[in-house]
Amino acid sequence: MVEKLGCTGPCGDVVEFGCGYGTFTLPAARAVTGRVFALDIEPELVAATTRKAREAGLANVTGVVRDFLADGCGLPDGSAGYAILFNILHVEDPVSLLREARRVLAPGGTAGVIHWRTDVETPRGPPLPIRPTADRCRTWGEAAGLEFVRTESLCCCSWHWGLVLRRPG
Repeated sequence: MVEKLGCTGPCGDVVEFGCGYGTFTLPAARAVTGRVFALDIEPELVAATTRKAREAGLANVTGVVRDFLADGCGLPDGSAGYAILFNILHVEDPVSLLREARRVLAPGGTAGVIHWRTDVETPRGPPLPIRPTADRCRTWGEAAGLEFVRTESLCCCSWHWGLVLRRPG
C-alpha cells in the first residue's frame, strides 16, 4: 500500500500521523531515502514502533509521542515530502488534520490516504457509520488546500481504498 500510494524513493522526509504499532512505518522506512517521523499520542505504540524499527535495522525512523490533533505535528512548515494519513480520517475534525498535513508538506509534496471501506464489514476498523468514503476525504482534502491526484485501487487489500493528494507547488 505504501508504494502504491507513492511513498517511495527520494520523496523526502515522511510524517506519519498515527503510527500505531508500525504497520506502515516500517515499510515506509524501507521504501524511502529520507527520515520517517512516526507520531502517535500513545507512548506504548511509539515505543513499540521504534523498537521494531531498531530491530529491523532501520535507522531512519524517529518516534514521537505527540497529540498532533491538538498540538500539530511539531515539524517545520514545508519540511516533509510525504504525509501518511492511513486509517485516521475518522477523527472529529479531519479538515484540521489535513490542513496540518498540508502545512508540513513541501510544495508538491504528497499525502497518502487509506481508510477502511464503508460498504462491507471488515475484521477490524472503526464502526461503519464513522468511516469516511474516498469522496468525502477528497472533499476534506480540497477544503484543506490539497489537490486531488488520484484514487488508487488497493488490490493487495480488499478492506481498504486509497487516495493521493498533493500540496500545490
